Amino acid sequence: MTLKTNINELEKIAILDFGGQFNQVLARRIRELGVYSELLPHTISAEKLREQSVKGVILSGGPKSVNDRDAYSIDPRIFEMGVPILGIDYGMHLITKHFGGSVEKHTFQHLGNRSVSLSEEAGLLFNELTQNQSVWVSHTDQVTSLPKKFKVTASNDEYPVMAFENSEATIFGLQFHPEVSHTEQGTQLLENFVFNSCQASGNWSMTHFIEKEVATIRETVGDKKVLLALSGGVDSSVVGVLLNKAIGNQLTCIFVDHGLLRKDEGDQVMNSLFANSV
Repeated sequence: MTLKTNINELEKIAILDFGGQFNQVLARRIRELGVYSELLPHTISAEKLREQSVKGVILSGGPKSVNDRDAYSIDPRIFEMGVPILGIDYGMHLITKHFGGSVEKHTFQHLGNRSVSLSEEAGLLFNELTQNQSVWVSHTDQVTSLPKKFKVTASNDEYPVMAFENSEATIFGLQFHPEVSHTEQGTQLLENFVFNSCQASGNWSMTHFIEKEVATIRETVGDKKVLLALSGGVDSSVVGVLLNKAIGNQLTCIFVDHGLLRKDEGDQVMNSLFANSV
């Protein structure tokens, strides 16, 4: 049985995944601001994004270089959707190449904290942030020439382009990671993108999501029975909790000890599930 979902009805920030190590952290940071975010494959089409209530798009970081022969890309029509776009690390480089700028490899990889200084007209993304701040970098490539209509909004002695902006198209790029705690004002920066640029309302919470999903499950299942294969892992356990909350005794969970589990793991799973009445 395939359960329907109301995800497409939610006000959303879409994060296109290029394999960066902080991508899940980024999605969580946006949700902590009270706005639903979802990590989506970078291959998603602009048409699919338009079908959802996308308020903005974030292009994540990633381990590849945009100059690699097998570099990841996106549907170019996404840049024509008219929603604010923020590129982080790899995402920034992708924006640069798409709009005609240049990206080149630095002499060595940078990893750790760096100081950046804001330009005199730093723009929306840095609204009410301090002139000098510490940020976390993890990259090898750098922007060496700006695309047309873009301006530098932050820099340092090593990198003349640590951040840029095209205010006309509401497109931003960061050479550093605002989602990690090592970037001192990262949360405020993401707030500026989500609320000032994307105009999100910030009225989402996990409670609202659970209520929606429980109602959807009840409508879908009706008076039928549901059989759930329960491993004890996060995915199946969350499904089990939601199903139990929605349909109660109509749910039967089965845990199979196939003999390949760690020592005593089967007993631990059963004890945990019974204790939580799943």
